[in-house]
Amino acid sequence: MLIDSHAHIQDEAFTKDLAQVMERARTAGVEEIICVGFDYLSSCQAVEMARQWPGVYAVVGIHPHDARECTPETLARLFKLAADPRVVAVGEIGLDFYRDLSPREQQRQAFIEQIQMARELKKPVVIHDREAHQEVLEIIKKEKAGRNGGIMHCYSGHLPLAQDLIKEGFYISLAGPLTYKNANKTREVAARVPIDRLLVETDCPYLSPEPLRGKRNEPARVKYVAEMLAQIRQKPPEEIAYLTARNTRTAFNIRG
Repeated sequence: MLIDSHAHIQDEAFTKDLAQVMERARTAGVEEIICVGFDYLSSCQAVEMARQWPGVYAVVGIHPHDARECTPETLARLFKLAADPRVVAVGEIGLDFYRDLSPREQQRQAFIEQIQMARELKKPVVIHDREAHQEVLEIIKKEKAGRNGGIMHCYSGHLPLAQDLIKEGFYISLAGPLTYKNANKTREVAARVPIDRLLVETDCPYLSPEPLRGKRNEPARVKYVAEMLAQIRQKPPEEIAYLTARNTRTAFNIRG
């Protein structure tokens, strides 16, 4: 069994053929999907996806790109939404200093407030970190963000940072870029991080893996990430599928 630990199947890219996308996922052995919100609307849609589709779980939160939206009123609505039993984490939250689509101070405030919300809910966090590695780590430590567990989504940092994050209670999730030719740093992380701390994801509809890079991504393609991880770890793909699925269920406290 494979689990796609981070997907945006509520994205408008899937409006016309979601049923076929879900069938391809099942055919590829993807039995569970974590559907992740990035603003309030997409978080509501993630919960609806989790209610509609067996094996789908929701994550709700405000992405750093949309930090301006993270008002006290929106946080209160998110808190209510997160009480749904199919919501398994708060996310994706964090800092993005690459695009800077929201002012950095607003990003920091939204990040911290949502970590605090997750702590109160006793749920893990799913973190987006782009070009902000050290500050993300500092906030994680200061706010004890890993108290209830956490996932570093689409990990792009180096090995020492990954090791520091694991000490803080985090899992490292690997996506399509692991399959890219220039992914030496990410492959080192994949090779040396303890296997019980690794997840695989698509981040679909983005970051399609080789050999489908540049095309719309979908949950079925998480198998390419798992196959690359199996190659790096010199293990059978079936074993990597089993281990990463087990880790995902542990990371998100999924029972059943």
